[in-house]
Amino acid sequence: MLDVPHEVVEHVSWLIYARRRELNSRWRKLGCFRQALLVLVHLRKNETLAQAAAGFGISTATAGRYVSETVDLLAERAPSLHEALRELPPEGFVILDGTLITTNRIAADEPYYSQKHRRHGMNVQVIARPDGTPLWFSRATPGRTHDLTAARAHGVIQACLSRQLLVLADRAYQGAGATVRTPYYGHRDLPEHYQQYNRDHARLRAPGERAFARLKQWRILRKARCSTNRIGRTVAAVHAIEIAWRSG
Repeated sequence: MLDVPHEVVEHVSWLIYARRRELNSRWRKLGCFRQALLVLVHLRKNETLAQAAAGFGISTATAGRYVSETVDLLAERAPSLHEALRELPPEGFVILDGTLITTNRIAADEPYYSQKHRRHGMNVQVIARPDGTPLWFSRATPGRTHDLTAARAHGVIQACLSRQLLVLADRAYQGAGATVRTPYYGHRDLPEHYQQYNRDHARLRAPGERAFARLKQWRILRKARCSTNRIGRTVAAVHAIEIAWRSG
């Protein structure tokens, strides 16, 4: 069973249909709807390409081509950072956070090993609305990349500063400056008004966890088997699907 609305499958199938028309593509083994269904099964359930191919009666190589083609098509529709921030009122605030998309890399792959999570993977940043709705996901960088380093590299700090958007983030972003606000260190040793600030900060930032929780309902992003070069595109594709799901 695929727990994705029929309307979402239809939306993806129409995108595939439009691309085939654009390319004047010849007959294919699977129609647009079944190609969309195959890709969504692969992303949602993290079935291997061999398993998905067997279920749809095609070769593993053909399934791989269908998945790559559709993921790229969807990723093109994910909003850029500036597009995501454009509609926000300057007096509002956003939540900034990072997560690790776990991979099956081997121990020798040092750039992909996160000391924070004690696992191999890729670092992905998110900007979310105050209610936890994700606005933008970054491209993926090697797991050892610090969250603040990643946010700066993606231009998040400067983009939010230019729009005067208040950014709530955890202690990993301490020292970001600009409009970024993080909790104070010290816990019980802090004055009461600092402790109250930390409590208020945590309460306002908590909904941001929903963005990654929703993302990782797509099981392919719990432990990715694909090339690390494809993880960022996969995250963008899933985000585009989620946008269609919410608006549908």
